[in-house]
Amino acid sequence: MSGTITAGLDGTDHASAAADWAAQEAERRGSALRLVHAWVWRPTDVVYVGDRAAEERWVRTMLDEARARVAREYPALDVTTELIVDDPVPTLLAEAARADMLVLGSRGYGTLTGYLIGSISMKVLRHAAGPVVMVGKPHSGTPRRAQEVVVGVDPGQIGDAVLEFAFSAAAERGATLRAVHAWSVPTTLAWSPGSLYPVEVANGLEQITRELLAETLKPWRDKYPQVGVVEQVETGSASEVLLSSSPGAGLVVVGRRSHEAGLRRLGPVTHAVLHHATAPVAVVPHDCPPG
Repeated sequence: MSGTITAGLDGTDHASAAADWAAQEAERRGSALRLVHAWVWRPTDVVYVGDRAAEERWVRTMLDEARARVAREYPALDVTTELIVDDPVPTLLAEAARADMLVLGSRGYGTLTGYLIGSISMKVLRHAAGPVVMVGKPHSGTPRRAQEVVVGVDPGQIGDAVLEFAFSAAAERGATLRAVHAWSVPTTLAWSPGSLYPVEVANGLEQITRELLAETLKPWRDKYPQVGVVEQVETGSASEVLLSSSPGAGLVVVGRRSHEAGLRRLGPVTHAVLHHATAPVAVVPHDCPPG
């Protein structure tokens, strides 16, 4: 596989972690790595600098240091940097459109106190044309296990691009793919007068749900026969089931749907996973062309 993986840098530790993750992913895929920073001189925003040239030197030094660090760790990797004079949101959206994936730190780029994902990153996640991976600051101590790629699957609703991304990521890692689907007994059955009968109905519904999940995954299992797949079906909240399945994962993949009239938003499950998953999270638009 070839192409380009882009990491957005802003000088924070979380952005540095994103660059490191992107470098490892680029080496794994045989891709080039592009490190970018969006910068617009606004003297009223940075009163302690007061000097356009000094701030620009700091930005260029930050990019150079990031490139040097990555090059030391991955000497064979094709790494380029670019300082783009523009606002962050349009810059990052353009990068997401041209790259195989955009990688960002889960804090920084406009983070508000109390929020894991910054306001600018949230705008990028809502509107990006391609996959965006959010990476948190590395944990100290024992390295996190990375034995599985976890993907949330809603049969009949998930786009091909999401499953393509998840299976490809598992194949590149030699990892197991855990396909997770959460479901619940329809309210009309759970609270009907014959409440004992729906227990048997629910068992039948669970079997139907498992069959739908298997049917949804079959084309991708055929395309990626080397990927071991665990099909997990549980009752409960989709976000809770997905989060409970992801602590040992190396990557969690979720979809993002586009809505009518050009409106794009993050669904509640994707939003919850972004804020609470301990692993990197890839948000893939359901309607983007499969890679």
